Amino acid sequence: MEIKNIKILHIDSNNPILWNQLEALGFQNEADYTSSKEEIEAKIKNYQGIIIRSRFKIDKTFLDKAKNLQFIARVGAGLESIDIEYAEAKGIHLIAAPEGNRNAVGEHALGMLLSLFNNLNKANDEVKSGHWKREANRGHELDGKTVGIIGYGNMGKSFANKLRGFDVEVLCYDILEGVGDANAKQVSLEELQQKVDVVSLHTPWTPLTDKMVNKTFIKGFAKPFWLINTARGKSVVTEDLVEALQSQKILGAGLDVLEYEKLSFETLFEGEKPKAFQYLLDAENVLLTPHIAGWTFESHEKLAQTIVDKIKLFYGLGENGKVQPQKVTGIGGFFFKSKNPKELRDWYAKHLGFETNDYGSTFSWKNEEGEDCTTQWSPFQEDTKYFNPSSKEFMQNFRVENLQWLLDELQKEGVSQVGEMEVYDYGKFAWILDPEGNKIELWEPKDDKLK
Repeated sequence: MEIKNIKILHIDSNNPILWNQLEALGFQNEADYTSSKEEIEAKIKNYQGIIIRSRFKIDKTFLDKAKNLQFIARVGAGLESIDIEYAEAKGIHLIAAPEGNRNAVGEHALGMLLSLFNNLNKANDEVKSGHWKREANRGHELDGKTVGIIGYGNMGKSFANKLRGFDVEVLCYDILEGVGDANAKQVSLEELQQKVDVVSLHTPWTPLTDKMVNKTFIKGFAKPFWLINTARGKSVVTEDLVEALQSQKILGAGLDVLEYEKLSFETLFEGEKPKAFQYLLDAENVLLTPHIAGWTFESHEKLAQTIVDKIKLFYGLGENGKVQPQKVTGIGGFFFKSKNPKELRDWYAKHLGFETNDYGSTFSWKNEEGEDCTTQWSPFQEDTKYFNPSSKEFMQNFRVENLQWLLDELQKEGVSQVGEMEVYDYGKFAWILDPEGNKIELWEPKDDKLK
């Protein structure tokens, strides 16, 4: 794949290092920061990559017109402005950069919490207005409190790390298992609701998190608590939050995001202010910021650099900008024919302790970067057609980082490919034959989908 033939459309402005480094690598950059969605759709077929923030939604209509699109990169933490399932079904690689602003978000969440506990903004306004109210601004100490983090990915882990200097217990809840670490103990949502004094949201906006913090959710907490939201505004029902603030079930709120934000996150609503929002504006125990938790000078550069690095990885580029030989990153699976797969699975479970299911057994491990990985062991019926056209009794599966790039390289080298690449929730798959007729399955995995 010739990098000089890759055209990338930038539809939002970003830190200049993004444009400059891609240009230096040989990519063709083009910018269009003003055209409408329909105008961009009319020409998107001419590009292999697009770099966005949140100007408009990348939906099915857009993706159907993007006939040659290989990747979509969003300079931000999440991908909620993209129809992820449809894009992946079309084999389009999706890139986000939560690593780029996680430190900024962690610091911002901590700053909001300390300001709420110590009435810093309220006291500042009063002193500047000529009022010296010490008792009215008596604060709370964070030490001895229990902090609950909902959503323990990049942002949640960063906030937990910032709390290490305080004598607090940190609990986390996440829909994925096994994400807890030395900084936070993973518990059920019910246990978190029973114990915490502070709740900090670090979840993406999904159907599961939309309007998650509502009356029922709030009533589930055993104690009054402080709420911090640096995640997504639509995860909190503002009217229910206000009711909880009025009843003192929620003692204070630090909100960097609001339910009323536009999709672009650049503006709020138009027209008359909702009553609930007016309450937040007037409340002394509510701290509001305009979606800036990850919006530091440092994160501006980090986000751009992270996108460059991930695009380089996608195209197999080394530090010098030249394509490097793509290497297998591990054994993805070992598949073999069996006279009676069920009996064999049961034997391995009984005598060797395999945790088996209808497909065999999945082994979990971590790579050198500490990322969770899996390898599959599976016996197949002896008359299986899955190994065809090979007549061998086994088939190997190898994990790769960039399947499309590798297939392009293998095609140039004359390696036989069997069938077409297939895309599933748990990764992309393709098949080749080695010189002795062994069928090899190549897998670009999504290990988190196999948990």
